[in-house]
Amino acid sequence: MFDTLTERLTQSLRNVTGSGQLTEDNIKDTLREVRMALLEADVALPVTREFIAKVKDEALGQQVMAQLSPGQAFVKIVYDELTRMMGEANESLDLAAKPPVVILLAGLQGAGKTTTAAKLGRFLKERQKKKVAMVSADVYRPAAIKQLQTVAHDVGVDFIESDAAEDPIKIAQRAIGQAKINFNDVLIVDTAGRLHVDDDMMDEIKALHAAIQPTETLFVVDAMTGQDAANTAKAFNDALPLTGVILTKTDGDARGGAALSVRAITGKPIKFLGMGEKLDALEPFHPERVAQRILGMGDVLSLVEEVERKIDREKAEKMAKKLQKGGSFNFEDMLMQFEQMHKMGGMMGFLDKLPGMSNSGMQQALEQANPEKQVKKMEAIIQSMTIKERRNPDLMNPSRKKRIAAGCGMDVAEVNKLIKQHAQMAKMMKKFANPSGMAKMMRSLGGMQKQFGGGAAGMGPLFGGKDKK
Repeated sequence: MFDTLTERLTQSLRNVTGSGQLTEDNIKDTLREVRMALLEADVALPVTREFIAKVKDEALGQQVMAQLSPGQAFVKIVYDELTRMMGEANESLDLAAKPPVVILLAGLQGAGKTTTAAKLGRFLKERQKKKVAMVSADVYRPAAIKQLQTVAHDVGVDFIESDAAEDPIKIAQRAIGQAKINFNDVLIVDTAGRLHVDDDMMDEIKALHAAIQPTETLFVVDAMTGQDAANTAKAFNDALPLTGVILTKTDGDARGGAALSVRAITGKPIKFLGMGEKLDALEPFHPERVAQRILGMGDVLSLVEEVERKIDREKAEKMAKKLQKGGSFNFEDMLMQFEQMHKMGGMMGFLDKLPGMSNSGMQQALEQANPEKQVKKMEAIIQSMTIKERRNPDLMNPSRKKRIAAGCGMDVAEVNKLIKQHAQMAKMMKKFANPSGMAKMMRSLGGMQKQFGGGAAGMGPLFGGKDKK
């Protein structure tokens, strides 16, 4: 997400960062470039106009901080305005109401409401430690109820039965009663997809909302529809008192116009981003982190959280204890590290959040290197080894290498390459033998982000660091 916008914005802002002072003349071309970048990202025209006007006013009236150059000050203004436009800070769900807290999901056909219901159920169960139930009030789409039952089972939350012959209001009211009996903390109500031009369907969801009075009414919308997502959200907001928006399919949207437009047009916060097809691919929306990613500064905070949440702590601690006692980092350990990386979305998912990784040169280099393909190759080589060889790298000799290469259909050169990479990894792992080593490494990367501002224009002082002289 935001790949195109990030590339255009970082190029545009680079032109002004060396300026001795900010004047209307020297920011004129940059603002034009920023405007074009936003429009190409499918940000709504009124939102783009307001953004450019505010950045211009701030820049020309800016009292530059002593530790910032004028160019850095301009980038900070853009960052602040991006953050403001998207909502300042994450707005979490209101889960403090009397249980069961009812969450109503609304949206267009094909936006991914049912999958989002499952993702949200998993999020609340695993990260908020809530007892969750789900019910389908979609009596129109064939197999909609069965689909929700299947995904509810997959994420391990309660499913309350419903029937296509029932009235949606009666389904929801009965489900609330059942959720009380089951002592559920949260009830997620999945509704039928509808078009805002479909008066009958809109009247139905208005009546459903009035009957059950949900604590949260979330509009689920496909991010790939760009500014249409924001306009559709506004149409629904005019009919329903929405409390927030969930953007789905953001992993397939290189533009990001929806994320930048929704809050400005509807006044409602984006609460979550759907980041992929897997049922754990739902993340809280943090405007300040998204703004950093857009400006090429990565998102180290989210990366740290992801590492701490998804890494298998038991396996990590077991390996750390072994290394602390002087044990060696073997090929089995290396394979385990690859498995941990897959849990975090693969090498690209990891690298994408690091500072400086979003510039076009780095992206091209990564695409050419194809790290995912390289990891698969290394996994295949290790899996071609015997258990004894995996546990004792020192056993490697020419005849073993030849047999391993033949077993995985590769050249001996690839096996030698793996052995070299293993040696480098073993050296690094010894440095982070402490169980919290990976988290410490991520935090040190966070320090780098604060100090150097990632790939963007020496932006350290913006976040409390000092620029490298």
